[in-house]
Amino acid sequence: MKLYKSLSFAVLFLTYCSTTQPVFQVTPHISQNKPVKQDSSKSDAPVYAGIDNLLRNYLPLLAGKNVGLVTNPSAIDKNYNFAADLLFEHPQISLVALFGVEHGVRGDVSGGHKIDDYKDPKTGLPVYSLYGKTRKPTKEMLQNIDIIIFDIQDVGVRTYTFISSMGNVIEAAAEHDVEVMILDRPNPLGGLLVEGNILDMDYKSYIGYYPIPYCHGMTIGEIANMYNNESEIGAKLTVIPLLNWKRSMLWDETGLPWVPTSPHVPHWQTTLFLPMTGTIGELQSINIGVGYTSPFEFIGTPWIDADTLADSLNNLNLPGVHFRPVHYKPFYATYKDENCHGVQVYVTNSKSFKPFTAGLHIMATLMKLYPDHDIFEHEKRIRTFHLVMGGTEIYEGLTSGKSIEQLQQEWQDELSEFQKIREKYLLYK
Repeated sequence: MKLYKSLSFAVLFLTYCSTTQPVFQVTPHISQNKPVKQDSSKSDAPVYAGIDNLLRNYLPLLAGKNVGLVTNPSAIDKNYNFAADLLFEHPQISLVALFGVEHGVRGDVSGGHKIDDYKDPKTGLPVYSLYGKTRKPTKEMLQNIDIIIFDIQDVGVRTYTFISSMGNVIEAAAEHDVEVMILDRPNPLGGLLVEGNILDMDYKSYIGYYPIPYCHGMTIGEIANMYNNESEIGAKLTVIPLLNWKRSMLWDETGLPWVPTSPHVPHWQTTLFLPMTGTIGELQSINIGVGYTSPFEFIGTPWIDADTLADSLNNLNLPGVHFRPVHYKPFYATYKDENCHGVQVYVTNSKSFKPFTAGLHIMATLMKLYPDHDIFEHEKRIRTFHLVMGGTEIYEGLTSGKSIEQLQQEWQDELSEFQKIREKYLLYK
């Protein structure tokens, strides 16, 4: 399957240079802050997010322009300051509007709940909802804006709605001749983990927006450039890159503070478990720790034998992971107030761990051990499961008894083609 249209070079983006040079040619700054310099000679050089880089080195790009900002509480600088407040209070930036995605600008809305337009109580700026009547900025929302900035922390998987919002923002910017700027942030899973099937575009949705694998190994800036070029969107796009980030780095190696990206992703380590059990949780026949103390770290139901499941999964010798038998009672969500039995997942080697593959093995093992308990029993959830899994092939493969190795082989050609395209847009080594 052809993943994208042919390459177009109509877009400005900032590329990562060799390790013996600065990461890019620094624009003369007009900030009173000392510019951040790339120092690749030091392995412990601090990582800076796009917001820090913008304010120290790229302010001229905003000179004389009315700015809109798409953001949420995860967008903080090195000193824990929120991007919306930083831009609003900066004397050389004219921030005129905020845009809120799922959970809202300041994170005060529950997941899945629609949001209306409102006025931000701290800055007094209008907040336009991109998770209500529309998910794409309209002409009216953009009429007083010269450049729209996107700054939100991603979790490294295809199904997180924030990168879908970014796609809508890029499209709207192109349609209404507004510049768009992406402030890059690290992929907490690092830049090397690439696994899973490619999204079948017949199943494109807000849950899965791009023809990429479940774990894509890219930053939001890299995805933005790839989407804008390969799909020939044609937006006037600028990516403000990270400083000193390397593809091998997981979040804990960046030294950056973590802000919960959503209520059930309280710690960066949660992103390790999310691509493993998040897919299973969509079926609502298995509790995955949501509603208990450790979201995405558990697999449990009233009918599982904890020791049997733990032994069966550990006998698979999956890399970088161990399963411990547990018994617990969820406070809310699936099997609320019922005694559940199952496993807690321990990542023993985060660099070798393959979370998406591990999740497939968990589903296949449950189906084998408990044929009388259909994990796909909730028919209304099957459509959502297809959207999360990027098509019907995984459901059909699991229910027909295919091995996980057979499933992986079926999507290998498309994954290899994606890898070739992805290589052109990697900004960091």
